[in-house]
Amino acid sequence: MKTVRIGVLGCADIARRRMLPAMAAEPGITIAAVASRDSARAGELAGRFGARPVTGYAELLERDDIDAVYVPLPAALHARWTEAALRAGKHVLAEKPLTTSLAESRRLIALAQESGLALMENVMFIHHSQHDAVRKLVWDGVIGELRAFHAAFAIPRLPDDDIRYVPELGGGALWDTGVYPVRAALHFLGDNLQVLGAMLTQEPGRRVDTAGSALLRTPEGVGVQLTFGLDHGYRSAYEIWGSQGRITVERAFTPPADHRPLIRVERRGVEEISLSPDDQVAATLRAFTAAVRDGAARDSVCVRQAELLHELRERALPSRP
Repeated sequence: MKTVRIGVLGCADIARRRMLPAMAAEPGITIAAVASRDSARAGELAGRFGARPVTGYAELLERDDIDAVYVPLPAALHARWTEAALRAGKHVLAEKPLTTSLAESRRLIALAQESGLALMENVMFIHHSQHDAVRKLVWDGVIGELRAFHAAFAIPRLPDDDIRYVPELGGGALWDTGVYPVRAALHFLGDNLQVLGAMLTQEPGRRVDTAGSALLRTPEGVGVQLTFGLDHGYRSAYEIWGSQGRITVERAFTPPADHRPLIRVERRGVEEISLSPDDQVAATLRAFTAAVRDGAARDSVCVRQAELLHELRERALPSRP
């Protein structure tokens, strides 16, 4: 397979603004088709990238000139159309969260593995090289033995009609911004995290959670504090605290491609390590195309992430209004 021919299900903002431009720039990808329930929207977006417009998602999945599908639909629709794509023999790159149901996430991962198809959740920050640099500092013992991990991802208030405020579409802070700190904890501390407590709060007049926090721990006793929300001053950061110092990374989860990462290391003094810019969108697409060529589901952490999100929600529900 020389290039991976991708069909896009829907004309969401993230597809328009970030993913399709990155796909168009990636030598290993051809944007083959763009589908929408609105033929005019399909035609407009497909025309920008030299792709074929398709009216209807099912119609796109029937095409035999598509190897893989990108699913940027609202979270509540991910399970239905990811399953349909897999059953049509297509590899899938799905926006996060993969689904809003632990059972469905498990079932889809199993279906992909049984079918020999790649299924990847589009959590892009894990493919950025700055986190490899942080891991190396930790493994080299620069801050001593791990003691605590703090991560936060929150964004300012959205327009009232934003789909992230619609529960029927899978809205809410946990599904939208909570994925990032949860995945960061898994990325640096491993799969064996234990949930100690969680809280989801709901702004008056909203039908979804607009903020949340969680406490977890590792088997070794490393404390984990996670914060997320949809009505905050912007924050995208994590801190790893050790017995001899700490490492802090700002703009951790959604840095632009031209951003020069700065890792702050505090011990007896402060050292700031400047790294070269890295494009995590392009890196994610390269990881996906590699998985497609291998015919393997590479995102092994996806199920554990779904388990933690499910447990956080179950723990927090009794405290919600």
